[in-house]
Amino acid sequence: MTEQTRLGRIEVSPAAIASIASHAVLKSYGVVGMAPANVRDGIVEVLTGDRSRRGVQVRLEDNEIRIDLYVVIEYGTRISVVAHNIMSAVKFSVEKALGVPVKEVNVHVQALRVSSAD
Repeated sequence: MTEQTRLGRIEVSPAAIASIASHAVLKSYGVVGMAPANVRDGIVEVLTGDRSRRGVQVRLEDNEIRIDLYVVIEYGTRISVVAHNIMSAVKFSVEKALGVPVKEVNVHVQALRVSSAD
């Protein structure tokens, strides 16, 4: 995403947007963690050790931001409620940080995790 001002140009990389989105997801109630989108992403993560964008894909199309999130949710929570809360939190966080509207936030629930009774 690029914005031109009279003083120069501002560029925000998809990786920076992914970091903002990931932080918002992990603070959301009912989220246990993020999951790789597919096997290829999982292998890249293992080889590079980069977990900062795990489970987040950002697409910039025609100055619109589209975000796909791949999450692991706590077993026993209402999946639809948690997913809607994630969508709202990510949309709010990214729009607040960038001042640019988010067109779409898609939540893909990859797994459910049962926490120990401790």
